[in-house]
Amino acid sequence: MLQYLKSKTFAGLVGTVAALAVFAVFAMSASAQDKNPIKIGFGMAQTGPLGPNGKSALLAMEIWAEETNAKGGLLGRPVKLVYYDDQTNPSSVPGIYTKLLDVDKVDLIVGGYGTNMLAPAMPIVMQKKKLFLGLYGLGVNTDFKYDRYFAMIPSGPEPKTSFTKGFFDTAMAQNPKPTTVAIVAADAEFSKNASDGARENAKKAGLKIVYDKSYPPSTTDFSPIVRAIQATNADLVVICSYPLDSVGMVLAANEAKLNPKMIGGAMVGLQSTVFKTKLGPALNGYMNYDFWLPAKSLMFEGTEAFLKTYQERAAKAGVDPLGYYMAPFSYAYLDVLGKAITATKSLDDSKLADYIRKTTFKTIVGDVKFAPNGEWAKSRVFQAQFRGIKGNGIDQFKDPNTLAIITPAEYKSGDVIYPYEKAKQ
Repeated sequence: MLQYLKSKTFAGLVGTVAALAVFAVFAMSASAQDKNPIKIGFGMAQTGPLGPNGKSALLAMEIWAEETNAKGGLLGRPVKLVYYDDQTNPSSVPGIYTKLLDVDKVDLIVGGYGTNMLAPAMPIVMQKKKLFLGLYGLGVNTDFKYDRYFAMIPSGPEPKTSFTKGFFDTAMAQNPKPTTVAIVAADAEFSKNASDGARENAKKAGLKIVYDKSYPPSTTDFSPIVRAIQATNADLVVICSYPLDSVGMVLAANEAKLNPKMIGGAMVGLQSTVFKTKLGPALNGYMNYDFWLPAKSLMFEGTEAFLKTYQERAAKAGVDPLGYYMAPFSYAYLDVLGKAITATKSLDDSKLADYIRKTTFKTIVGDVKFAPNGEWAKSRVFQAQFRGIKGNGIDQFKDPNTLAIITPAEYKSGDVIYPYEKAKQ
């Protein structure tokens, strides 16, 4: 009997140990499952015309992910960025987002950089009912009207007009007032949206449009376009262009000695250090949009520390060494997503969208609050003027006076030099 009890006890002990072992395996499996990374997927230009800006954006996003993981990740899980080069080719975008969602099985997606890259993703995003934060897309949601889209761009609730509103407001405050305007745009999504806004602003200002044409994105010789504009003798010249076009336009206008009273407006690329140093003094006098500049009024909590980290790593990474244009907003739009995940304790697209829609976020680019259409609730697009540039050195572009903020008034760092002829000297 005693032997039986001993055997029974031993058998029970073995059974208990076995049960505990099985439980431990399940517990370890569940724990490991919980530690699986939260995968955030996106396309981002690393090559093509938008490649330099896309590389700057990606470095900022990687810094956010590394800092987030150093603090324990999100929901107790590490964050992993899953991305592909869209090659600045809109036709590649649908395939990238299909792969991210159907093959890579990412938890969440965010947009790549630029209007032309965001718009092609929208039908897939809407079909899958995914949350979608877009980086620097102008008026992407105007036609889609998708309630889970949010634009990380300070263009405000009326995005198309916001890019050139400050340009026109500044021009119409001069004495005598200008009376004519020429508008030229690339035949691409962003440029068309920006030129639509420019026409609306010109109409409100009572200006006569004496030139209004678009050019193919493949254009490399801008001299004929500049000469045609020059023939109209327009007081204002508004250019809505992408990076390589912007460079081509500045060089062609400089060679032809185009001399309107104001020139610029919505030229992508002039914000990037690589193009600033390439063009140098040819930029003097240009008035153009921007989103972040090293002015005291734009140093929010965490801004300076982030830029220090970014600039220390930029040289090794071979990306924009200053990072003023892309980096702060690229960090901030992932920060908004991360804060929404933490607050809702969820990866559910619907819950995250609801939270983002009603929340004001503190970020390194200031307070971010979204309007019902997914744009910023208030516009904060700058018009800034290049002045005093000498040679092609990079250090001069660290000086806020080299690119003075003219509008909006609350961020103003200098008065406009008008007409353009005075500023370009």
